[in-house]
Amino acid sequence: MAPPAAPEAARPRVAAPVLRATAGALLSGLLIAAYARGGACWPIGFVALVPWLWTLRRVTTWRGASGSAIAMSIAYAFGALGWFAPAFGAYVGLNAVSAAAILVLAAPLLQPQVLAFALVHRATRHSPRPLLRVVAAAAAWVAMEWLAPKLLGDTLAHGLQPSTWMRQAADLGGAAGLTVVLLLANAGIALALDAGRGAWRLLLAAVLLVAATAGYGAWRLASLSDALSAPAPALRVGLVQANLADVERRRAERGTHAALREILDVHWTMSAHAVRAQGAEALVWSETTYPTTFGQPKSEDGATFDAELVEGVAGLGVPLVFGTYDRDAAGEYNSAAFLEPARGLLGHYRKTHLFPFTERVPAWLDGEGFRRLFPWTGSWRPGHGARVFPLQVADGREASVLPLICLDDVRTQLAIDGARLGAQAIVGLSNDSWFSAHPDGARLHLAVATFRSIETRLPQLRVTTNGLSALVDETGEVLVQTTMGQQAVLVGDIPLRDPVPTLMVRLGDWVGRAALLFLLAMLAARGLARTVESRARAARSAPPAVPSQWQASLVLLAPGVRACMLALRLVAAGALAWLVLRMALGAGWQVNAIEQIAVFALGVVLPLLAEWGLRRARAAQARIVDGALVLAGAARHVEIPIASIRALRVESLAWLTAPHTPVALELASGQVLRERIEMIDPAMLATVLRAAGAALHPEDAVTATRLADAAARATAYHRILDHGAVRHALFPLLLALPAFRLHQHIAFGGTFGEYLSYGLGAWLGGLLIWWAAWSLGLMLYAVVLRVLVEIANAATRVSRHRDTAGLRPMLEHLARALYFLGPPVWLLTRVL
Repeated sequence: MAPPAAPEAARPRVAAPVLRATAGALLSGLLIAAYARGGACWPIGFVALVPWLWTLRRVTTWRGASGSAIAMSIAYAFGALGWFAPAFGAYVGLNAVSAAAILVLAAPLLQPQVLAFALVHRATRHSPRPLLRVVAAAAAWVAMEWLAPKLLGDTLAHGLQPSTWMRQAADLGGAAGLTVVLLLANAGIALALDAGRGAWRLLLAAVLLVAATAGYGAWRLASLSDALSAPAPALRVGLVQANLADVERRRAERGTHAALREILDVHWTMSAHAVRAQGAEALVWSETTYPTTFGQPKSEDGATFDAELVEGVAGLGVPLVFGTYDRDAAGEYNSAAFLEPARGLLGHYRKTHLFPFTERVPAWLDGEGFRRLFPWTGSWRPGHGARVFPLQVADGREASVLPLICLDDVRTQLAIDGARLGAQAIVGLSNDSWFSAHPDGARLHLAVATFRSIETRLPQLRVTTNGLSALVDETGEVLVQTTMGQQAVLVGDIPLRDPVPTLMVRLGDWVGRAALLFLLAMLAARGLARTVESRARAARSAPPAVPSQWQASLVLLAPGVRACMLALRLVAAGALAWLVLRMALGAGWQVNAIEQIAVFALGVVLPLLAEWGLRRARAAQARIVDGALVLAGAARHVEIPIASIRALRVESLAWLTAPHTPVALELASGQVLRERIEMIDPAMLATVLRAAGAALHPEDAVTATRLADAAARATAYHRILDHGAVRHALFPLLLALPAFRLHQHIAFGGTFGEYLSYGLGAWLGGLLIWWAAWSLGLMLYAVVLRVLVEIANAATRVSRHRDTAGLRPMLEHLARALYFLGPPVWLLTRVL
């Protein structure tokens, strides 16, 4: 009997995706290996992930996406960090095979961003917008790298370090921002491979993205040239790379005293040469050069060596920064000590980011058994963040420097914190001796460190034990560097000027945070959209409203009254725009001037109050009575036979009268009702009129869109929270009260201090000023939120999917939450 055909046919269908994904990951790994070599290979970064992404697009299951990501993480780990396994193995005493096996097993943990990318890519596979899918996956990549920083702080963009133009964009979004550019470029090319005729658009988009990044870099370099070339005093610093990497062997062979004696002798000899022959005015030695605590000696020999350091600095007459240890009651710290000829020890900077499982072990894992298995593991304590120290030379010139020790220089935020503290330069101290046989690791460490200079526009003087020491300028250019195993002195200058401001210093390491918020917003939007859609389906399935039971509030406006109300709103909008312009052009975004409050009160509040009074006077109720639409108010009573109504037309100025929508009623005679109706939900009026028997003409496209938008806005309308008095009077008062009370305590010693000193009028006047200031600030904030909501709604309307009924309520709810929750959180942050 012939064998069954089904199993034979099934095998290729099962094996093909696995083989394809593995082949794609392997090819991408080879390209990443070439890209990681640096130099002229940096353009490979824009295509390195294309093979894997092309195969990932064909994965349809969660299991397949996870398997593809694991394969890619292994290929990525060996391609970018192939040297890590033998280097780590040599450090802990493992053979090359065992170390490679550990790297294979640990690759998904070492490269979790690959798994995050693949899973989000799979989760959004049904999205009708490929661009959104790609952006979400790229956001997952950088968000994961921000949430779980990798051991060496590496990211895909560090391979762009050799590109002078491309790397300059790091002052906008850091290395993470450039990683997003690389991911989008790779994804665009991968999409183009399947796009057929539309491929050229995707390729053009990828090229334009890369060109825009490079163009910014070229412009940024040109704009920096004047600032960086301007004459400025400088402080000349000597970096001593003594090439004494095997301290533990020296200790074992000669004893601690003799080993330390040799280390100090070599460093003093090289330092004296740097000062006397090369004009160094300050000195920097590498991490843990002085391998015991300084300032708190543990023995008499330690006290003697401490005294020798103090005397040596005094003899050379220059300040010294050197790697050592510090201690307190909590334990010991890897530190950098600042020693001056006249003042002695200024203090220690304690290393913030310790290397896990070599310098520090988590408390829950530490113990006697663990120490027996891993005797090389340290037990140092982490420091408490960035510190800036003065480096002062003999003639009084002084530079504020930010010390970073080893892994500190792979953490973006730490350098930014130092720049915010007023640093003028970064001084890096590192011991890269475990890279001695694997200089690729030292090259990666240097490349990562250079990005700290680009992000902060601070020059960097970096000294290591045996390589690679370097001088890095504000553009990330390595001006000069040593080689591995070289004994050398580098001398460089610290310009005594303020650094060029950057977006990274202003916002911090923001790209990862923004990416995470973007993903959370997508998740929330998806949930809200489903909720809104289910409610809309329920509403559509409900029976139509019974006309005799229907009633709605509205405003019935004669032409003259309506023109007056629109004029009042335009005056208020103009005054608000003038205030914004004044703030943007120099007054600042804080409301802190009586003039601002006066313009706000007279130009914004007074016209809006007048407009509100007119609106209240023209308020009416609409209902269906005996086959007629009855509009009854204190100022006007109108009855219109249902049979005579032929159409509803939404006015073009709806944006100016929000949340109300202006509507004109067109009659069968061709005339239009003289009065205009403004109401929250005119779409409901159309529904009720049809249910009552009105033969309304089908709406044109513009009217239908406006009615649908008004209905969606009405769905999200909250009768209390969206009331003008609550939003712009009561809520600002609630926020002004604690701020006013704090002001009273600071200025007058108590809540009623001004009242007791100057009377009730002064106290109430002060409260009124605070209330007005908060009201103005919140109104500007509300305008910004409104603009963002309308832009997002309009962008969706002009896309392929024009139905915004689900998006509009979601945006309105989000804007309301930001309005009522954002300012209190900001106030608490400022106070606490």
